[in-house]
Amino acid sequence: MIQAMPSVSTVNFKDPDYYFNRELSWLAFNQRVLHEGLDDRTPLLERLKFLAIFCSNLDEFFMVRVAGLKQQVEANVTKLTADGRTPSQQLKEISKSLRPLVYQQNQVFEYVLKEKLTEEGIFLNDYVDLSQEERHYLHRFYDDHIFPVLTPLAVDPSHPFPYISNLSLNLGVVVRDPDTDEELFARVKVPPTLPRFVALPEDVCQPDPNKPWIWTGVPLEQVIAHNLASLFPGMIIQECHLFRVTRNADIAVEEDEADDLLLAIEEELRKRRVGKSAVRLEINASTPKNIRDRLMTDLGLEEIDVYDIDGLLGLKDLFFFLSLPAPHLKDEPWASVIPPRLKNVYELVDGDENGRVQQEGVDIFSLIRQGDILVHHPYQSFSASVQQFITQAAYDPHVLTIKMTLYRTSGDSPIVNALIAAAENGKQVAVLVELKARFDEENNINWARKLEQYGVHVVYGLVGLKTHTKTVLVVRQEGPDIRRYVHIGTGNYNPKTAKLYTDLGLITCRPELGNDLTNLFNFLTGYSRQKDYQKLLVAPVNMRERMVAMIEREADHCLNGGTGRIVAKMNSLVDTQIIRALYAASQAGVQIDLIVRGICCLRPGVENVSENIRVISVIGRLLEHSRIFYFHNGGEEEIYIGSADWMSRNLTRRVEAVVPVEQPDLKQELQSILGILLADNRQAWELQPDGTYVQRRPASPEQSQSAQAIFTAQAIAESTEDPEIR
Repeated sequence: MIQAMPSVSTVNFKDPDYYFNRELSWLAFNQRVLHEGLDDRTPLLERLKFLAIFCSNLDEFFMVRVAGLKQQVEANVTKLTADGRTPSQQLKEISKSLRPLVYQQNQVFEYVLKEKLTEEGIFLNDYVDLSQEERHYLHRFYDDHIFPVLTPLAVDPSHPFPYISNLSLNLGVVVRDPDTDEELFARVKVPPTLPRFVALPEDVCQPDPNKPWIWTGVPLEQVIAHNLASLFPGMIIQECHLFRVTRNADIAVEEDEADDLLLAIEEELRKRRVGKSAVRLEINASTPKNIRDRLMTDLGLEEIDVYDIDGLLGLKDLFFFLSLPAPHLKDEPWASVIPPRLKNVYELVDGDENGRVQQEGVDIFSLIRQGDILVHHPYQSFSASVQQFITQAAYDPHVLTIKMTLYRTSGDSPIVNALIAAAENGKQVAVLVELKARFDEENNINWARKLEQYGVHVVYGLVGLKTHTKTVLVVRQEGPDIRRYVHIGTGNYNPKTAKLYTDLGLITCRPELGNDLTNLFNFLTGYSRQKDYQKLLVAPVNMRERMVAMIEREADHCLNGGTGRIVAKMNSLVDTQIIRALYAASQAGVQIDLIVRGICCLRPGVENVSENIRVISVIGRLLEHSRIFYFHNGGEEEIYIGSADWMSRNLTRRVEAVVPVEQPDLKQELQSILGILLADNRQAWELQPDGTYVQRRPASPEQSQSAQAIFTAQAIAESTEDPEIR
């Protein structure tokens, strides 16, 4: 059968028909996110959460991807993507594909979910439906809490159209001067400093005692809209219409021309806030044409950039409802557990003026010396593993040096606090803070400055490259010897996202990995041109070459009479060289399963090209973020984890690290994780040759297999201690 298949030379892998468009594939991913909000198997408030995620995802998509395409069009770029589309064609197809999804999102919220909320005692009311008593309360609330914050901005020959800030909600108000009968236009910004939804107290809304009641409120913009008279005394309010603007928020820094990268990025952040062009206008569908046209003209937008919304604008604010005291309408709370290998590790607690003291238990370094430790977050606790590793290193008197990469971290980061403590304890601490982590630039600048204040050596990465790798190197004096301990992971050192994202990490003291990480940090902080690594695959140095070689090796096994098998899990698959290597491997007979959460430009199931490739996407309660790469290698299996997706940016324009997991029990654990994900029939979607995704459905609820639920149950079963509640 293999001999009957065409060789690589008989198929033109440059044919656009073999590739899905990156942007349209991303929209398909966001459609799968939206589906979780449509699915009645999802708890009610979690459905609102997924609608909010869908909206938030779209905001970023327009701020970065659509903005980039519009810039290409303005620059007369006509270069085709691998799928054969120009920037202009992509913008048109994005608009065509997205509008039905936006309509569906708003319809399900306005006409399905709001009704279900009402049935459960959560009332998001329209102002026009309120009782007189409720209106009186809101009028007083408006006078006391909202009116002082508002700033009406007139638009006329002496008052140019005001700058509309990114993602802001605004009221376009038409007033009439009774003296001149002239119609005038003004803009009122809905203050982002106030809660989006104004709650009504129970004694005012007087809920029915025979029906459930949890919360009652109205959107802030409606309270403002129905109390505008105080903003325009002496004027007659004719009409007002809500709109929302999205702007280009990408940052472009000429690093080779920047004397100080930190200052250059700060300047770009200021430009993001005040000077970037508009890329999208969301507006109530009832807005009259003259107002619509005026906004389009003043914002420099065209009809393709305008999205009519029948209902509430800015649905990302639906995250608010998860804060309500309604556990029966949310996912059941569950526990992260302490990894079994680490359950006897001592804890560091606040001590006297000399720092922290330890409680009873063994130190984490002695456990690492007994064998590698694989941690699977959030099923296994981040704080009891990775955070504990870094914190103990900060206070351990035998630790000499800590080196670390920080791509994203949390606002109140215990990781950063541990690094500061390490510097104060006299250790040499070097941290690479990636200032170009999109939408975390300002946060990272603040952390960089704080670390520097406490004596931490802070570097900002390499010119032209983002440092995306997730690595820690701890150098420890042990008798006459120096031993290096490392953590290499798939996720950021962020305790908050570690509770929401699925990630993996390897903690080890294998000498060859310690040596590799030493060389990697020298590459990041100095002038090293290190090309050879004993174990690590490092981008942009050797990762692409090695990944392609391992794919081709599987094909060679098949062509030589053996078998080939590849299983890879990642966030996105875009890189054309990798895709072509996978196509060629499929032609050779390699069986390939890909678990790709988001963008996938590879077209599976094409006869004589990719018929041996299957692609699934798992969308569930947790964000699938780990990367795992398995190669059968004729029975001498190799399996890797790390920070890189199979995207051109990861392989060419970022510093990434992928590590082989070689300890037999840990290799088996990773293979089990892949097998459970591939068997998921609750939250897995299968990519079809035409680009659509079909969600797997169990024959009955009893046959449902949710990978995330299975991992949760396994983690709890493996722990004999009381779990640590996340």
